[in-house]
Amino acid sequence: MNIVEKLKNKNLHISTMESCTGGSLANYITNISDSSLIFSFGAVTYSNSFKEKFNVDKSLIDKYSVYSIEVAKSMSYNISIYSNSDIGVGITGLLGKYDKFNQSEKDNTVYIAIYSKKHNKYYDKIINVNSNDRIINKEQVINVVVDLLDEVINYE
Repeated sequence: MNIVEKLKNKNLHISTMESCTGGSLANYITNISDSSLIFSFGAVTYSNSFKEKFNVDKSLIDKYSVYSIEVAKSMSYNISIYSNSDIGVGITGLLGKYDKFNQSEKDNTVYIAIYSKKHNKYYDKIINVNSNDRIINKEQVINVVVDLLDEVINYE
């Protein structure tokens, strides 16, 4: 059973706030039939200012870096609240690219957080991707997120 069917069976809604994956998770979910029944909202927030517009606190970004599990958690929580979804997903990281606005030595490290409103709990993971191909890296991240989502949905 796919994640859309699982969410539908549990009457749960999901929203996403993605940065480095550029909407790949939203695309993955909405490519599955009946996704409109469970997918509430997707935001691609490449810039810090747009993360901040969705209530990711600037002081959190300044303290931990935009590339951190703390920011991913804030993204997942805030998108869940903004969209009134049961599950929020936040993804941030640096995929093979120098970012002049956010200094980081954590290239090819991605931070994933899933927030469960019902349990007021975060499920998170930090992964490293190694390909020189950005598309392959995104696919690897989405595979990890989907596996983690599958586990989370089972707990709901």
